[in-house]
Amino acid sequence: MSTVDDVPAPAANNTATPAASAYETVRTWLEEADRVLIAAGAGLSAAAGYDYGDTDRFRELLPALYGLGLRSRYLLGAPLPTDMMWGYWAVHIDDIRYSPEPNPLYRSLRKLVGDRDHWVMTSNVDALFARNGFEADRVFTPQGDYGRLQCTVPCSRETWPSRPFLDAILAAYDRDSGRVADPQALPRCPRCGADVFPNIRVGPEFVDDSYLPAGHRLGQWLDDAPTDSALLVLEIGAGFNTPGVIRRPMENLVRHTPRGRLVRINPGHPEVPADLGPRARSVPLGADELLHGLRP
Repeated sequence: MSTVDDVPAPAANNTATPAASAYETVRTWLEEADRVLIAAGAGLSAAAGYDYGDTDRFRELLPALYGLGLRSRYLLGAPLPTDMMWGYWAVHIDDIRYSPEPNPLYRSLRKLVGDRDHWVMTSNVDALFARNGFEADRVFTPQGDYGRLQCTVPCSRETWPSRPFLDAILAAYDRDSGRVADPQALPRCPRCGADVFPNIRVGPEFVDDSYLPAGHRLGQWLDDAPTDSALLVLEIGAGFNTPGVIRRPMENLVRHTPRGRLVRINPGHPEVPADLGPRARSVPLGADELLHGLRP
C-alpha cells in the first residue's frame, strides 16, 4: 500500500481551526467527498470511555494492582508474576474488547459517515468499529486485535480466539489478590505449550497474518479510485505514541492524492503539515466534542 507509506513530515502548520469553523469544515468536506477514510488512534477510544490512563477506572477494575502502586493499564513492562499479569489481561480485555454495550460515540461516527463509500484504518485493538456498525471487512487493524491470542515463540502463524482462554482465567481469578488461583487456567500455546500473548504488535514475533488481507483490500480501494475522486481523511485521536502507524501515513496519503483532504482531530497534537496548505485542517477538539457539535 505505497500510498500510505511512512515518510518524514515537513514543518507543521500550527494554526488550529476554531470550533465553529471546524464543524462547518467537516460538514462541507464530507458533503464534497466521494470517499472517506477514517483513521483512528487511541484518542478516539479514550473519548469513547476507554482511556488507558484513567486511574479511577483502573482502581475500580483492578484494585489489587492499584494497591501495589500501579495506576494505569499501561502494564506491558510491569514486573508482575505470570498469574497476576494474566489476571490483568483477562480483566482489561474483557472490559475493553468484549463489553456488550453499544458505544454512543462510535455509533455517532458511523451515523456521520452515512452511506458514503468509506474505509477504516485504526491502531486500536479493541474492535469498537466493527462492534458499532462499521463493516468488519472494511476495517484494517495493523496493530492486531485483543480478540485473538498467539504463541510467543511463535511456533506457527496460527492465532486463536481469546474469549475461551479469558473465560477460564476469569473463572479462577481472585479480585482481592489479583491472582489466578488455578495454574491450569493460565493459557498455553495449544500447539507447542509455550506462553501465549494477545495478538497485538509488541515486537517482531507479532503474527499479523489475520490483518494483512484487510490492508491489501484498503490499498486496492485507494488504488482503484478514479483520478478525479475526492478523498477525505478523518484522522481522529492519533498522536505520537506510534506516529508511523496512522499519523504520518495519512499525511503522505493526502500528499499523494490530488483531491485528498485531511481533517486532523486531536486536542493535544492537532498540527498538520504546512505543505498540505488549504487541503488540511487542524481541529484541536476531542472526538466527543466534535461529534456532539455536528449533531443536527
